[in-house]
Amino acid sequence: MAIAQCPASCGELIQGWILGSEKLVSCPVDWYSTVEVTAGAPLENELPLSRAMVKQLLSHWHYPADLSREIRIERHSTIPVAKGMASSTADIAATALATAHYLGHELGEEALAALCVSLEPTDSTIFRSLSLFDHNKGTTRIACHPQPELDLLVLESPLTLRTADYHRMERNTLLQRHVTALESAWGKIQQACEQNNPRLMGEGATLSAQASQNILPKPEFKSLLSLVEKCDLYGINVAHSGSVVGLLLDRNKHDVDLVKGLLTESRLNQHWPVHHLLKMVEGGATLQ
Repeated sequence: MAIAQCPASCGELIQGWILGSEKLVSCPVDWYSTVEVTAGAPLENELPLSRAMVKQLLSHWHYPADLSREIRIERHSTIPVAKGMASSTADIAATALATAHYLGHELGEEALAALCVSLEPTDSTIFRSLSLFDHNKGTTRIACHPQPELDLLVLESPLTLRTADYHRMERNTLLQRHVTALESAWGKIQQACEQNNPRLMGEGATLSAQASQNILPKPEFKSLLSLVEKCDLYGINVAHSGSVVGLLLDRNKHDVDLVKGLLTESRLNQHWPVHHLLKMVEGGATLQ
């Protein structure tokens, strides 16, 4: 038996056209998908991509393909699906690491990234460090210094959007219109890590969220920005291919109850009725 987990993401800190292609920096939070791999017949409710990952690993290490019929995957996750919280990446990354350990192999981050990207666009939550990552091709990964500590009030919408549907959208022209803003945002993310400065992190995330409004707009975005300013929060981030929004803050410095009250007062909770107070954490799939 082998068990591994990988964190969810509150959308992305930044996503857009950076260094010649679309890239992102995910925002890992303390909400996990846990996968247990054991000997046994596959379960009927397994996720197709998780099973595909098992088959990939068997091929990668030259095992007989039929061995897949003797490997059982059990997934334990309450991460919302199709809302921009990297639930699928968490599932397949945890599956990959658990399966590798079950088979007696180690799986490094670069190999894991290549395996995941071959199945679907992949969030950079698979890396321990905050990383700028080409989530479509996996050809670029730039790691940041240790990230500053901060929390997110995650605003969950009932709306769903499959990542695959987002990636079928023609958006390269729109993305390239915001190259300057995204370069600035990426610079702020790097500086935030170098200087241990959560406010710079919020500024970078806000720049990217504003640019995203031209591609996948969030309702009442100006009202959300006004709330951030009124409560002197660090900033706002969004799921660039989903519906969740994150308010970047420090639960020990900011009045979270006040923020929630203002969300109700301004009727913003009509769009985001469910709230989760989460901590930004290190990423990476890890064995349990």
